[in-house]
Amino acid sequence: MTQKEKSAFTLAEGGHSPLLYGDEGVAEGYSCVETKGHKVLHTSKNMSFHIIKKGFTLAEVLITLGVIGVVAAVTLPTLIQNYKKHVVETRLAKFYTTINQAIQMSETVNGDKRYWDELGKGFEPDDEGNPDYTKPEAMAWFEKYLKPYLKYLKVGVFSNNNADGFVLVYFEDGSLLRFSRASWNFYPNPKNFKYNINDEGISVLDKSKAGTEFFTFNFVPNCTTNSCKYHYNKGVEPYLNRWDGSLDGQNGLKTSQSFGCKEENPTNA
Repeated sequence: MTQKEKSAFTLAEGGHSPLLYGDEGVAEGYSCVETKGHKVLHTSKNMSFHIIKKGFTLAEVLITLGVIGVVAAVTLPTLIQNYKKHVVETRLAKFYTTINQAIQMSETVNGDKRYWDELGKGFEPDDEGNPDYTKPEAMAWFEKYLKPYLKYLKVGVFSNNNADGFVLVYFEDGSLLRFSRASWNFYPNPKNFKYNINDEGISVLDKSKAGTEFFTFNFVPNCTTNSCKYHYNKGVEPYLNRWDGSLDGQNGLKTSQSFGCKEENPTNA
């Protein structure tokens, strides 16, 4: 075997031969071609191949990472916002279905919802006849009509500075229902459950957040007045009390401060 042939076999086995591939080029009878980023040493004498692999340079890696970072910075905010919107929509739909199924099941035991006990807003009296601010009247109503037919994590109470007593129902998907009397407020994210204090020291909802951070429903199936005609003989429905039937009127679907639709996407879902 000649020296060139020995060198060719050495290269094919992973070795290095300055005779075949060195600083001065490729030995006679051999060719060096570059294909798909690799240098291939080829000889027609013994058909041996030696592939010399080329890695990425530091500059190429940094440029690639930079491009990925730019794409992520542009697309992630939109993806996150769309995800939050999807969570809100999903929890709203689930709440609407769950609460009305519970009402329907309760009717099989407690009769027509139009003749249920009145849903109160105050507090049960203590032994001395004074309001017990830990026992809202709505709790007794909840325990009778809804509690046996709902799945939830826990139930709490809330008092807006002893003016009204509310029941708080925390659901398994992380959402929250606050209700008392005829007004029901649903929070897809419980951390948005907060109040402002008015001049009289009473906790009040920030209505500017309605339709984004919380959503108002109504349950007055026995109401026969014109102001709540859209709720008569209905279950828990989106709040349409005093709706004038318009889109852009004083109490329209797009303009009402209490229940009007908001273009703003939810930011804290």
